[in-house]
Amino acid sequence: MSNTIKVALAGAGAFGIKHLDGIKLIEGVEVVSLVGREFGKTKEVADKYGISHVTTELAESLALPQVDAVILCTPTQMHAAQALQCMQAGKHVQVEIPLADSLKDAQAVVAMQRQTGLVAMCGHTRRFNPSHQYVHRKIAAGEFHIQQMDVQTYFFRRSNMNALGQPRSWTDHLLWHHAAHTVDLFAYQCGSAIVKANAIQGTIHPTLGIAMDMSIQLKAANGAICTLSLSFNNDGPLGTFFRYIGDAATYIARYDDLYTGKDEKIDVSAVDVSMNGIELQDREFFAAIRGSREPNASVAQVLPCYEVLHQLEQQLED
Repeated sequence: MSNTIKVALAGAGAFGIKHLDGIKLIEGVEVVSLVGREFGKTKEVADKYGISHVTTELAESLALPQVDAVILCTPTQMHAAQALQCMQAGKHVQVEIPLADSLKDAQAVVAMQRQTGLVAMCGHTRRFNPSHQYVHRKIAAGEFHIQQMDVQTYFFRRSNMNALGQPRSWTDHLLWHHAAHTVDLFAYQCGSAIVKANAIQGTIHPTLGIAMDMSIQLKAANGAICTLSLSFNNDGPLGTFFRYIGDAATYIARYDDLYTGKDEKIDVSAVDVSMNGIELQDREFFAAIRGSREPNASVAQVLPCYEVLHQLEQQLED
């Protein structure tokens, strides 16, 4: 590997662009190949970001000897197979959340990472948002202990559109995608494994074939509990909002911003080198490659999250 880490990014949609914007701010990293489903649209994005190589085939990017690492921002259903493909080609890989949409596939990715020794990371961005980092440091210092987390993940997505209002080629999922953020973050912040998990879901959309509303309860081994409400039917403020209720304070996290329980804003600008959680996530990926170490949110670290999602899926099917 040269001094500059050469990256191929697969998925030129809404989230891929977030990564491209973040990578522009990171020294010693260059995106040299962009993979997309439609060549014309992908080339437009590549031209905007000065990326020379454009393709509709991941294998073509993996065949480029200069490529050191790959970031996958492709549809959920492709994540596990493409992560395996990248590591088989000898490339480090960061997979956007979720790692997979089945436990079996998630386990296969972890097994391949252990076999190859490559850096393999999953985009559990909440671990990196300055708001959640602030709370994590309070917990690590023994200044705050979570008693309960109350989380709302709300979107208005009654048709198959992405974050840019463009038609999607794949179907999103409340459990395997959006719940993954909170299930992982709850265990990570508590520093305690999830020992109980329950879920119920609302009606199934007649066209999309997915539940549009879901409720999840979690309990950690240390006694902390979490209540998670998810909906694609919410016509109002969109996104995920976290309320940490603890023994010493209450915190409300809204992406990269943090507030007290009384809605007083907390300055988290000095928590890390950026206020952008995606950029910080990418910085960790590249730092782990340079340091030949396991990254925060490695595929092995997040595997317990997918074990819980599997358990919840079985409950919902029963």
